[in-house]
Amino acid sequence: MLTIGVDIGGTNVRAAVVDAAGEELAQKWAPSPAHDWPAMRERILTSVAALRSEHDVAAVGVGAAGMVDRDGVIHYAPNVPGFLGTPVRAEIAAATGLPTVVDNDANAAAWGELVHGAARGVRDALVITLGTGVGGGIVSDGRVLRGAHGFAAEVGHFTVDPNGPRCACGEVGHWEAVASGTALGRMARDAARLGDAPAVLKAAGGDPEAVLGTHVTEAGRAGAPDALALVDRYAAAVAVGLVGLANILDPEIIVVSGGLVEEGDLLLGPVRAAFDGHLEGAQYRPTPKIVAAELGGRAGAIGAAAMARELVG
Repeated sequence: MLTIGVDIGGTNVRAAVVDAAGEELAQKWAPSPAHDWPAMRERILTSVAALRSEHDVAAVGVGAAGMVDRDGVIHYAPNVPGFLGTPVRAEIAAATGLPTVVDNDANAAAWGELVHGAARGVRDALVITLGTGVGGGIVSDGRVLRGAHGFAAEVGHFTVDPNGPRCACGEVGHWEAVASGTALGRMARDAARLGDAPAVLKAAGGDPEAVLGTHVTEAGRAGAPDALALVDRYAAAVAVGLVGLANILDPEIIVVSGGLVEEGDLLLGPVRAAFDGHLEGAQYRPTPKIVAAELGGRAGAIGAAAMARELVG
């Protein structure tokens, strides 16, 4: 049975035809018109129609950034302003005539990693996505934890520093504000302005305002000390949140995805080092493994397709 999974983010809309083994048979990428739901809907429907013209599919799953309720309405998304009380599931189902499920994109990614990825065979897992924001999916006793209204696992939005930077949601000091890929870029620009990141600045062409997290990665791969120091600072901010969540949730495994994670141990090595020993009673309990996501950027679409499969399976 084939289903379509759609992963909607602040930057791209990614759609894929996925089989029961989690293999993508075809993909479509398009820029995300994040400020406009009608334009976003057309982008989704165009991608779905193109994929259906080549494959017979049974259902559609959508993973979308933001607070998604159990009816597939997106109430709010700090990094996708076009989502405000938007009935995504109802409109996509009506337009396609297919059974449709809509969930938070990190929930979809978590389900993808549980069914087809790094968390296979695990019943309690935490899946974290470090991107434009910080997304999270919590798998508890083999099920995605959704909460009373479907809004659970907004893990980027708890306070780790009351005096910290302002988050995209408007609050101050949220974990997302210090641990997202966006936060790494801001941290690197601040360092470049102060003259503390020469290799990173060089990677960005010499303009401090042009520095992005990808320039930290580029310089870090080459072993530049200033870039590696930035990675260590960023990893410490990531680890603070992971420790707090692990104390609350007691996961067997923590799966981390995002661009920097795809660089291997450049980020995960420092994250593990900063995490180690900081759990409550660390010496008396198992430490959850912190591993890279197996599905990478495909997790959201594959997970959404797997959710869609449950509608018709």
